[in-house]
Amino acid sequence: MRTLCHDLSASTPGAEVTLEGWVHRRRELARITFLVLRDRSGLAQVVLPAGADVPPEETTVRVSGTATANAQAPGGVELTDAVVELLTEPAATPPAELWRPRLDVSLPTLLDHAPVLWRHPAQRARWQLAAASLRGFRSTLDEMGFTEVATPKLVETATESGANVFTVDYFGRPAYLAQSPQFHKQQLVGVFERVYEVGPVFRAEPHDTVRHLAEYRSLDVELGFIEDHRDVLAVLRDVLAGMVAAVASRPEAVERTGARLPVVPEQIPVIHFADALALVGAPADEPDLAPEHERALGEWALAEHGSDFLAVEGYPMAKRPFYTHPQPGDARWSNSFDLLFRGLELVTGGQRLHRAPDYDAAIRARGEDPAAYDSYLQAFRHGMPPHGGFAIGLERWVARLVEAANVREVTLFPRDLHRLAP
Repeated sequence: MRTLCHDLSASTPGAEVTLEGWVHRRRELARITFLVLRDRSGLAQVVLPAGADVPPEETTVRVSGTATANAQAPGGVELTDAVVELLTEPAATPPAELWRPRLDVSLPTLLDHAPVLWRHPAQRARWQLAAASLRGFRSTLDEMGFTEVATPKLVETATESGANVFTVDYFGRPAYLAQSPQFHKQQLVGVFERVYEVGPVFRAEPHDTVRHLAEYRSLDVELGFIEDHRDVLAVLRDVLAGMVAAVASRPEAVERTGARLPVVPEQIPVIHFADALALVGAPADEPDLAPEHERALGEWALAEHGSDFLAVEGYPMAKRPFYTHPQPGDARWSNSFDLLFRGLELVTGGQRLHRAPDYDAAIRARGEDPAAYDSYLQAFRHGMPPHGGFAIGLERWVARLVEAANVREVTLFPRDLHRLAP
């Protein structure tokens, strides 16, 4: 029976143990040879005679031997009197030495050789933070009465304004890769009341920046029977707290990545878009926040409120999708928000329109025919509650946790302007 490397320390001294994994490192000394084995749980040390035929790094092996106490070994136990069995042919030399504490390679090298370089413990730990975040996201929402849903990624019409779409041939007629699950998650509020989804979204925007991807993982939430966007923000606050708690439950991954975990305040500080523009010295008619504005606002939130998070509410309606609910009393502004995390936009959310006549007017104001959106709008003709939601970009979240310079560093197989492989 296989024992994981992490569990070797619990083995009874003298017990026969079998480990399976990759050769992480070989160390050949004058009188002894060490083999460090790596599996999904960690590292284990194997002691072999001097001159033993040890396969090269990254070869998969089965090692059987005797558990022996040694304070110098990982976990205080090593394997002695060991027999090494190859599970495949000897591995080719990897593009970097994965046994070194740091993976010191260029970004192109990391991306070109992702299937191998993600094996590095520190690199692998980055995605373990993402996986923990997903677990915290799901468990928090499950406890709040949400239902996880799965919506189509092939759609008949574009979802968002201001973003390009990937067109595909769908049995001889045009279709699109979904820019978000927005339309479907709104419709499903009419079924389940509270829904969430984890899935890919596709943006054919010609961005070649450190923060944009053509495909990323979106953590989408939509909930009904709200008063306004502040109710949505309150749910977002609890979700973020749940994600941070789940990440904190993986201390070994946090340590390997050097992640700085934020403290999620009981109430996330909020500033109106107009006030945010004044604060950063931008023109009052600026339609959006530039990256330098976001950074300045992040610094202000930390200095003024001691918070890594800041919600900017009331973005101009002209910059929001047609389904966004306007601010009561002043239709120039919207009941929507962006959440900044350490000076970078992480979340977009807000209140949606929920009355059918409002949708008809909003779509006609765009110069479009509501009939083109009939499959979407039918839910609103049959009674929809006031509702709203948000979406978190998973890769951006992890990038900010580990302070990565480029979001591609934490993306398993990034897709952007230039990359379709591996």
